Amino acid sequence: MTPTAAPDPFPAGFFDRADPSPDSRFYAPERLVTHIDDGAVAAVGDLYAELGVDGSTPREDGRPRAVLDLMSSWVSHLRSAPDELVVLGMNEAELAANPMATGRVVHDLNADPRLPFDDGTFDAVLCCVSVDYLVRPVEVLAEAARVLRPGAPVVLTFSDRCFPTKAVRGWLATDDDGRCALVADYLRRAGGFTEPEVSLRTPPGRARGGRYRGDPLYAVVARRS
Repeated sequence: MTPTAAPDPFPAGFFDRADPSPDSRFYAPERLVTHIDDGAVAAVGDLYAELGVDGSTPREDGRPRAVLDLMSSWVSHLRSAPDELVVLGMNEAELAANPMATGRVVHDLNADPRLPFDDGTFDAVLCCVSVDYLVRPVEVLAEAARVLRPGAPVVLTFSDRCFPTKAVRGWLATDDDGRCALVADYLRRAGGFTEPEVSLRTPPGRARGGRYRGDPLYAVVARRS
């Protein structure tokens, strides 16, 4: 068997941030707000329903559907609650306010990318408008592959909005198309997934020849292979 060449490393400083202070300090204040507009929020919910990861589509085998929402907060943007929803994030009060959650875990993925769950626990892993803050995204996504059941999706959604002092420099240095390519590259490097599918979930804005003026919502989806 011919060995597969290792992917090129990311450039030096790619995962540096303008604010290198501990994330636990930055995320300590409660922020019970949404970080994308109503149109983008609706697009996230539509995508989750389309993929069958919310509570609107019963499982064919009748088993409860378990979903993990990474870097979560007080709302998970699901149209309806799955049987089990574990929310993992940085702020205990925000997680406590999430009405759909059946389990809550306070955990800093930038300090420790390991997920505190058994192999093959979940039917979906979600991460909404937060992948831009990960300083070890490949390790986190490798963990997502580990805790997913075969065929289950990982769903990464993002816009062009962020806390610029906490987003990694490589994210800030590119445009929306570059960020879509970057997230797909993270998944390929993580391994254990099918080829990522990239899509724009909101209508095209002026930069793409359209008239949409709201926040764009991009999605990168892959399944546990």
